[in-house]
Amino acid sequence: MASSALTVSQVNFFLKSLLESEQRLQDILVIGEISNFTDHYRSGHLYFSLKDERSVLKAVMFSSSAKRLKFRPADGMKVIVRGRVSVYEPSGQYQLYAEDMQPDGIGSLSIAFEQLKARLEQEGLFDAAHKKPLPQYPRRIGVITSPTGAAIRDILQITARRWPVAEIIVSPVLVQGEGAPAQLIAAVEEMNRKKACDVILLGRGGGSLEDLWAFNDEGLARAVYASKIPVVSAVGHETDFTICDFAADLRAPTPSAAAELSTPELREELRRCAAFSGYFQEEAEKLIEYLRQSVDLLVQDSPLGSPERLLVPWKEQLGSLFGRVAGGFCERIEQEKQKLSLLAGELDALSPLKVLHRGYSVAEDQRGRVLRSTAALSPGDTFSLRLSDGKIEAQVLKRIEEQEV
Repeated sequence: MASSALTVSQVNFFLKSLLESEQRLQDILVIGEISNFTDHYRSGHLYFSLKDERSVLKAVMFSSSAKRLKFRPADGMKVIVRGRVSVYEPSGQYQLYAEDMQPDGIGSLSIAFEQLKARLEQEGLFDAAHKKPLPQYPRRIGVITSPTGAAIRDILQITARRWPVAEIIVSPVLVQGEGAPAQLIAAVEEMNRKKACDVILLGRGGGSLEDLWAFNDEGLARAVYASKIPVVSAVGHETDFTICDFAADLRAPTPSAAAELSTPELREELRRCAAFSGYFQEEAEKLIEYLRQSVDLLVQDSPLGSPERLLVPWKEQLGSLFGRVAGGFCERIEQEKQKLSLLAGELDALSPLKVLHRGYSVAEDQRGRVLRSTAALSPGDTFSLRLSDGKIEAQVLKRIEEQEV
């Protein structure tokens, strides 16, 4: 009997072989409600159970399959799982090895959309307080979209018609497919890094939920939220909504509407300028007329109306000052004349001519030098005698010297 006994491992291996040999269990669809859901973040494996009213089936989805899911499974969610049934030999437990999962009754993309929207909204990425206003008169408009789609044509045509003074900077990207989110994120970040424009138009034309899925990318939503440049999201048609719409500063129902919302109407602005110009001109004329009337009133009620009256007190004051100055000059001149007369009298008294008038004379030699001693002349020398009324030429006949007392 002992020789026919099987080990536990042999039994589990045998059961696994039986299950895996049954082709109907190797690719089956199982519908049920998720319970006991566990997400191993490090490994990426998902562990859960599927249950209905009467039974429970253990299940596992490995990371290679889990990363392809468009939504996040949760307890209580009814799903349809495709996979195979086998036995996990170490525990002897049979389970469903899930390879794909879809929500029952609603698409996985719809669930993923609602899940991401709720999470980002809770983080505050959609808060109105964070929304930036669009520039009133953009000089440069950045457009991130497909270079071949209808969206770029509509944006260029409408912008050229409404606001032709703006420079359009186009960043061509994929707008659907696996590589689209990365290109969209890179374009938003590059425009911010280079400060390339005043406003960004981000979007594409309409399509299915799958076609628009690149604009539901979490990384793109965070890049739009972090943008220092205002972002206008214009994805699909008016009824289409994406995560990018909620994160953007403004949601436009279509790319054409985005071009209209982000630009003023040049002709309307010119009309406004003309109206303002007329208004300011009229107001300026009113002000000038008011000032003119004010000046007229001031002139009538002040000396400005009769300049002569304004000058009378100044003329009187000037005449008084002139009289004072003239009187002072005359008085000073008289004083100086008296001083000069006294000095002239003193000089006249000291003048040699006065001495000559009293009968004296001055002897001078032929060079005009005054003779002070008889020794300067000899008998026969000529000399001059200066009298009060002229000169006399004389000759020495004899020199008589007298002793000093």
